[in-house]
Amino acid sequence: MKKWFVIIVFLLLPFSALSVEAKSPEVYIAIGDSLAAGQTPNREIDAGYADLIAEELKRSRQLAFYSKGLAFPGFTTADVLSTVQSEEAKELLKNATLVTISAGANDLLRLVKANPANGSLAYKQIQADFALNNVRKNMAEIIKEVKEAAPKAKIYVMGYYFAYPHVHETQKHGVQQELNLLHSILKTQAESNGAVYVSVEEAFASQAKELIPNPADVHPSMEGYRIMANAFFTQYNKRLQIRPNELPTPNPLSFEEIINGQKEAATSPVSRVEGLENYLSLTELKPYI
Repeated sequence: MKKWFVIIVFLLLPFSALSVEAKSPEVYIAIGDSLAAGQTPNREIDAGYADLIAEELKRSRQLAFYSKGLAFPGFTTADVLSTVQSEEAKELLKNATLVTISAGANDLLRLVKANPANGSLAYKQIQADFALNNVRKNMAEIIKEVKEAAPKAKIYVMGYYFAYPHVHETQKHGVQQELNLLHSILKTQAESNGAVYVSVEEAFASQAKELIPNPADVHPSMEGYRIMANAFFTQYNKRLQIRPNELPTPNPLSFEEIINGQKEAATSPVSRVEGLENYLSLTELKPYI
């Protein structure tokens, strides 16, 4: 499956300004689904966990380059695998020193029928088993492809949270078990293929309804993305943590605004459109995460 996309990247700090640091500045590429892209509970794109990671690295003078141009709402592991195999992705990844991957939830959650009106969930076990087996196979291949394309990069595989905190308690058990299996698969595939797994479900559990505020949507608030970013830093460098007062001012763009902006950029004599430089490339909208 061939997908054309424009890789939106931006230079955050010059290498010369970072030469005093003992550690070389990171070239950070975020890959994956809408959590990597920063989708809000209102079907817009804003700062997600990847953006917050990049900003914290920038504050600590540890970032040279960042892109979430390989993050797309709705992507399954098959979509992510196809993306990282593309020549465009390989070109972007070749100098990466840090890569995060969010993939797997859409393989499973697209099978879940959620009814926010009555608080119910339904899915078919055989389909879920098949989907999770695909995650197992595809995630191993994704990591291998990224390692080949980005031989200098340390790779982190992001976990997920329980996406339906507003449903009735009696409806949660089955889907929770499937998500637990997903987390186990992601952790196993990450660690067996030389990557680091980042768990986020426990950090979400005590305040899930606040962090996932829209009963009809599975995406977190910016505070939820802050918790995800801090879970990453727990694995990457525990001295780095994002405080609530360091969150950026919300600046969401609708999918239509992003697509129209990209069309304008394609015909513009300048290289970018004002206000779009921090947003992902988006060629189509898919549901779910």
